[in-house]
Amino acid sequence: QVHLVESGGGLVQPGGSLRLSCAASISIFSIFTVYDMAWYRQAPGKQRELVATITSTGNTNYADFVKGRFTISRDNAKKTGSLQMNSLKPEDTAVYYCYIGNFWGQGTQVTVSS
Repeated sequence: QVHLVESGGGLVQPGGSLRLSCAASISIFSIFTVYDMAWYRQAPGKQRELVATITSTGNTNYADFVKGRFTISRDNAKKTGSLQMNSLKPEDTAVYYCYIGNFWGQGTQVTVSS
């Protein structure tokens, strides 16, 4: 069963922007507002790494490699989350995953290339 669905990935040139979205299925509506939400990413041949987190009340934290470029947000009423990515670099290329309450999305590919 799919509990989280990401969207918004794609191919973008260096310096460009993308906005990723994460939508929770009704199966996890009851826990959505309880847990922190996070975005992770995994590049080919590398381990999955934490990109950003947001608490249920909106406090955010970012990995150093995205600070000042990425913004995480969530809408508890709509049971959605997003990751605004600006000033993208080739090293940001990865599959990006949404995570909340031990549930993972299927991932969305982000490729930064000229």
